[in-house]
Amino acid sequence: MKVKLLVFLPFLLFAAGAFVSCEEVEEEGKYSNWQERNEVFLDSIKVLAGDRLVGNLEQLERIQEGEMFYIKNDYISTSATPEYIYCKKLRKNLDGDRPLYSGSAYVHYYGTLIDGTRFDGTFDGYGATDRNIPAKPEKEPTAFDTPVLFNIGSSSLTSGWRQFLQYMHSGERWIVYVPWGSAYGTSGNQNIPGYSVLTFDVIMTEVVPL
Repeated sequence: MKVKLLVFLPFLLFAAGAFVSCEEVEEEGKYSNWQERNEVFLDSIKVLAGDRLVGNLEQLERIQEGEMFYIKNDYISTSATPEYIYCKKLRKNLDGDRPLYSGSAYVHYYGTLIDGTRFDGTFDGYGATDRNIPAKPEKEPTAFDTPVLFNIGSSSLTSGWRQFLQYMHSGERWIVYVPWGSAYGTSGNQNIPGYSVLTFDVIMTEVVPL
């Protein structure tokens, strides 16, 4: 038995090494030309947003469901290099509450990379590859899904999240496209490679009173 094991051991080691190598090649291929691909993706979103820049709440109220628009990220923008976040209202509720910077809100979210890969979330929502989302979204949180409480001004939130959450009302649902400058930058994190444009399906269920 030991002789047979010794005979097959080199083969097993070779097979294991080949498997690991294939995984590494596949992972490298998945993110090849990643910055360029993310730039192309973001450019396609900019076209859909057109000139619908929202700079105040009055302008935001005029945005209709299904209409793409964009807001400036005031936390990192300068006069020379403004940074914008691109949004679409899937569900509008102007009667809902809006969180302040010092406030907090319960939120469902579903986060994906540009290829549709999920990296985080509280429910199975729409992602970056879903462009024709129904007027009445079919993907909704279930009774087993639990929203997360976000403190708007927390340093644990990216600047993009701190910005767009203050524009949302409770009861609203948005698709949000966050450029890497407003997310995890050029270095990324353990789950997200650098230069990643992030897409979020966000439902604000409740604003916590101050």
